[in-house]
Amino acid sequence: PIVEFMTFNFALQAMDQIINSAAKTRYMAGGQMACPIVFRGPNGAAARVAAQHSHDFSAWFAHIPGLKVVMPATPYDGKGLLISSIEDNNPVIFIEHRWLYNIEGYVPEKMYRVPLGKATVLRKGKDLTIAASSYMSKEALQAADMLAASGVDVEVIDIRTLKPLDKETILESVRKTGHLIVADTGWRSVGFAAEVVSVVAEEAFADLKSAPVRITLPDCPFPTTHALTRYYYPRAIDLAVRAAEMLGLNEDKIPQEEQTDVPLDVPDKSFTGPF
Repeated sequence: PIVEFMTFNFALQAMDQIINSAAKTRYMAGGQMACPIVFRGPNGAAARVAAQHSHDFSAWFAHIPGLKVVMPATPYDGKGLLISSIEDNNPVIFIEHRWLYNIEGYVPEKMYRVPLGKATVLRKGKDLTIAASSYMSKEALQAADMLAASGVDVEVIDIRTLKPLDKETILESVRKTGHLIVADTGWRSVGFAAEVVSVVAEEAFADLKSAPVRITLPDCPFPTTHALTRYYYPRAIDLAVRAAEMLGLNEDKIPQEEQTDVPLDVPDKSFTGPF
């Protein structure tokens, strides 16, 4: 079965069924009974819908044993990961950021699968790693373009599956670059970005040349007005500036285009990831 929420904000009304029933069924049955179900729906901000309809609950769900959490960032992954989620014998939280819905990209008509628990490298680099999830993968690629103008070679990783987390791909990249920025669509405190930073600090501390950085939403409710959203949501320029600080670069050399409104209704259609 596929349970589709019109928006994941409404999943709050089903938390008991998701967390106390679906997530625990297999464990409480001693592995004798599976619970193959997908909870799917849009996540994140929409068009000025404010604090009650803009949540990002990905870190909440990733915290719960028994749930898998998937966040595709490209059209290709959207289909491939959804098929894998449906075929999985465990409950899967399949979160789609609203700002990605109008993005176009290559999607084969044939049946194919993208494996759960495997990140993808959207762009190879040697100077700095940006590990991003969902919509922030798009901003990470734009930040990489900005930094390339200053001679910085950025590696961009799309995490894709928050749980199970592909630690190996992230660690391999950080051991190569020595610098890490984690770009997350959730809040800062106790968020998923903090989990990735913890993994790297625990398992690749000796390879770090600087302290890891989290780029997230601030710890306050979502605003409604355009004036506030321009400062609430992190953008590519925020990633580029923090990267410059980490590498000791002059921020003035980073091409800083005029800040535009976040794509509340109609995102651009150019983000195709590696395809």
